[in-house]
Amino acid sequence: MNSLIDELICERRTKRGFLDRPVPLATVRDILSVAKYAPSSSNTQPWRCYVVTGEARERVTRAAVEAFRAGPEKLAPEYPFFPQPLHDPYSSRFNTFRGQLGDAQGVHRSDKAGRMRDVERQFLFFDAPVGIIFTMDRRLEWASFICYGCFLQNIMLAAKGRDLDTCPQQIWSLQYPVLRAELGIPEGEMVVAGMSLGYADNSMPENRMALHKLEVEEFTTFIAA
Repeated sequence: MNSLIDELICERRTKRGFLDRPVPLATVRDILSVAKYAPSSSNTQPWRCYVVTGEARERVTRAAVEAFRAGPEKLAPEYPFFPQPLHDPYSSRFNTFRGQLGDAQGVHRSDKAGRMRDVERQFLFFDAPVGIIFTMDRRLEWASFICYGCFLQNIMLAAKGRDLDTCPQQIWSLQYPVLRAELGIPEGEMVVAGMSLGYADNSMPENRMALHKLEVEEFTTFIAA
């Protein structure tokens, strides 16, 4: 019998389009108040959040889109997302997903202009009313990313439990110069990711995609003796 938390985990989906419906800041605060109980190595709690709404959100998204249009090739992340080249089986999964997403959005991979528009939407927080930028002290080691993943998952599940949806976005790490300038993020903090948060527009095909997940036997080795 599935528990409520099982249902939240299975029902959570990344959403790439949101309704024009506000989210009270008190709700965002409640979500973060729950997420803070994520496990972290020796209780180091490496996360720091910048919640942007209203005029601040508009200012950040406008500056991010301008930076992207001025030269996408100039944008480099604070840390590598994937090895180059990405090898199998991960490259096959990546390409399958990108093709599926492009089909849902009506954007072929050869449609450069369409793909650029899709990236710009990411820098608009997919029209979600709440954007969150996550940073971490850059003096910490890579193991703290494990802790951070637990924290981000807690946020997404707590949001889902309140009928809200999210989109975790590594791509915001590309915009660290803009984020430093607009949000006053210190040089000592690495931009880890961003997140869109709001009420999903489920009329959009990309918000209704069914993704293939590996079966337990495909990623687990059970050893009893």
